[in-house]
Amino acid sequence: MQADNRTPVGRFAPTPSGRMHLGNVFAALMSYLSVKSQGGNWILRMEDLDTQRTKTEYAQTLREDLRWLGLDWDGEMPPQSARSSVYEGYFRRLEELGLVYPCYCTRSQLHSVNAPHLSDGTYVYPGTCRDLTDAQRAAQTRDPAYRVRVPDREFSFTDLVQGAYRENLLTDCGDFVVRRADGVYVYQLAVTVDDGEAGVTEVVRGMDLLSSAPRQMYLQELFGFPAPRYAHIPMLMAPDGRRLSKRDRDLDMGAIRTRMPPEQLIGILACAAGITGDPCPISARELAGTFRWDKVKSGDIVPHFLTDIF
Repeated sequence: MQADNRTPVGRFAPTPSGRMHLGNVFAALMSYLSVKSQGGNWILRMEDLDTQRTKTEYAQTLREDLRWLGLDWDGEMPPQSARSSVYEGYFRRLEELGLVYPCYCTRSQLHSVNAPHLSDGTYVYPGTCRDLTDAQRAAQTRDPAYRVRVPDREFSFTDLVQGAYRENLLTDCGDFVVRRADGVYVYQLAVTVDDGEAGVTEVVRGMDLLSSAPRQMYLQELFGFPAPRYAHIPMLMAPDGRRLSKRDRDLDMGAIRTRMPPEQLIGILACAAGITGDPCPISARELAGTFRWDKVKSGDIVPHFLTDIF
């Protein structure tokens, strides 16, 4: 990856589908610390493409929780739900390149293929609809999703936490969906466009999204966006080995804020991640002054200092 002389820009892009839990807080903190340690800007973006699950009141509560944590952002992008026309323009560019095609496969059909799947749960697409004839497409009775054709080519990068990562898009991923059958543009397209237009220079997110990076790097090439640095951070786990989730209401911010001040929580998370040697209270702004990625653990993390309130 070429040297990037742009002003460092990081982002936190949560889905406002409920109260933030401890894992969300950890992701926000790491993103904030990284870009602020470089004197850069941290932007906020609500990823609310799934309008059935997201609510404006959740977005407002999320902002209030970030302020309580001392994670002040330098700007906020319009929510993804307001940017469909923007995504449409980029989708048309893919069409003009002859790279998108309709896919009529159902979810059950894809699952029945028993193909391997990626870290984000996506199945490797076998190319079922890639070369359908016009007559075969005309015979279909369901609305299609649209996939982008991928090259038989390896994409690689060095993750700031997980190290070297490479993936052949054709054999390890397959053509991937960029627009759902209901017309909604999906995560891979929307995130690539949002990050590119905002000038994001680094993406910090959970390691469950590691396999998304090559797909986004491919779209970045097609759209002319420079690739950001990636840092896929370890997942926070409950003592019983479960991944923390909104569904299980694991230490959401409503519970956390009644139990401790923000500096205590940040100190606990920093110690659990390996950034500091003890869980002493510290503010995010103070911690940013000594943050380094080479201190951060790469494997799953159990914040033991919080086990008594799980």
